[in-house]
Amino acid sequence: MLERLQKVMSQAGVASRREAEKLILAGRVSVNGKIIMELGTKVDIKKDKVLVDGKPIALEEPIYILLNKPKGVVTTAKDERGRKTVVDLLTEVDQRVYPVGRLDYNTEGVLLLTNDGELTNQLIHPKYKIYKTYIAKVFGIPTEEKLDLLRVGIRLEDGITAPARIRLLNGDALTNTAEIEVIIHEGKNRQIRRMCEAIKHPVKSLKRIEFANLDLKGLRRGQYRTLSQQEIDRLKNFING
Repeated sequence: MLERLQKVMSQAGVASRREAEKLILAGRVSVNGKIIMELGTKVDIKKDKVLVDGKPIALEEPIYILLNKPKGVVTTAKDERGRKTVVDLLTEVDQRVYPVGRLDYNTEGVLLLTNDGELTNQLIHPKYKIYKTYIAKVFGIPTEEKLDLLRVGIRLEDGITAPARIRLLNGDALTNTAEIEVIIHEGKNRQIRRMCEAIKHPVKSLKRIEFANLDLKGLRRGQYRTLSQQEIDRLKNFING
């Protein structure tokens, strides 16, 4: 079956489709001994010999891992500055996996990692509106009027956010802090932190407690587990309607 080269590379766990395109354009990919630099190239992984940096690729069995990411860990497969990454935490996983989306360095909680490049691309694509739930502890106790600004969408430097579901969970007058639940489907960089800064209630700590109906039940910080087949089917049903 002929498929686009970058799709095959993504399915093989080499890189995300976008990163695979960069590898192709950089001349680092060959098919049957010929360097390929055209993104429209199609291959049959069962018949064609595809090399990346001189090493053959092959389709791996898909694996889906749920991690309770701790703070102080980078959401990437490799870090140029030598910091610990989320992949470093997966001590008993031999396959190459990549995080689905990102949690910033000081944010903890639900993170999905997989070598299923197709599903990754779909889960992070804006059109599918995959919802994520966060608990943000903020400085000060925001009024409902301020929270309403987040509910309808607030202007950030890269545009207006989509409407968010916001709920004030508690407020502590002694420490002058509050906890709010934030549910969004967008994935702008540091979005929750920037939303809270925009209403003058900066985030003290941030935790993602749910992603596409996957939660942290039974996982302590830094722990991970593979998804059940039922959970995998449910994820794919999000995409297929």
